Amino acid sequence: MAAALLANALYSTGFVLEKRALGALPPVSVRQPLRLLRLVLGSPLWIGGSLSLTAGFAAQLAVYRTLPIAAAQAVFVSGLVLLVLLSARLLGEETTGRERYALGAVLAALLMVVLSLDEGSDTVSRDAPYALVLTVCLPSLALGVWLYRSAERRARHRHRLPTTGVEYGVAVGLLYGVSSLAIKGVSSRLGVGGIGDTVAAVVRSPYPYLLLFTGAFGLVMSQAALQRCRASLIVPVCTTVTCLFTAVLGTLSFGESLPDDPLRLALRLSGTVLAVGVLLSVPKHDAPPPAPQRPTPAKELTPP
Repeated sequence: MAAALLANALYSTGFVLEKRALGALPPVSVRQPLRLLRLVLGSPLWIGGSLSLTAGFAAQLAVYRTLPIAAAQAVFVSGLVLLVLLSARLLGEETTGRERYALGAVLAALLMVVLSLDEGSDTVSRDAPYALVLTVCLPSLALGVWLYRSAERRARHRHRLPTTGVEYGVAVGLLYGVSSLAIKGVSSRLGVGGIGDTVAAVVRSPYPYLLLFTGAFGLVMSQAALQRCRASLIVPVCTTVTCLFTAVLGTLSFGESLPDDPLRLALRLSGTVLAVGVLLSVPKHDAPPPAPQRPTPAKELTPP
């Protein structure tokens, strides 16, 4: 739990620092990945944010070795509160009433999942069939890239309302969901023997290659989306998709059974359905800015 809370703090801080750094950079695009990398690597603030995210990745490895996948995702979702607070304080981003209600509903879904956990019966799996992992991950990666490209095409329409970033968040969330499963897989290979045996076990698995793909594409896609959209909305959407993907498909892939108790099972399923429903109800576009009021012309004075 301590490692999970630390990972939350590191991830939230990293995203906010990157968002602040991106606000001072010229517009970036996924069509120019080398230019994007050159710009962000020249920003000390962005580098600080990326180091914070890297430290969060290390903490996440420790979490997956000690908590079931569903329990870990439930704790990770709680980091949304810290993210919204940091975004309001450091970025000046304001959330709408509807978005605040959505965040409250996500936290209620988190509470349902937490209440469904049972320390005595929940187990931490250490392995998953490679064929099953690839069957889950490869279509998800393709879907995430396709969704992102579709959102890019729609965003280029001239008279389209400004997007809130939900489409981008879902696309990047799918990539990070695959990355989360890969992190779980790497954590299961740690401690299998000596350092040489551990490295060989990791290299022979598909997990480091999934991490390389999601790391490269996720970096470019997330930075371009983060620059255009509010961190206080796109990151919660991305986090929700990642957590649901990992909790549902990760639990099935790694063979971590669902609760046997009907009440706990109902809580876990209801929490998942509620989080998905909230995600679908979030507004897809920001309200257009109010039109500037034209000054009223002064009336000419005429002699009586």
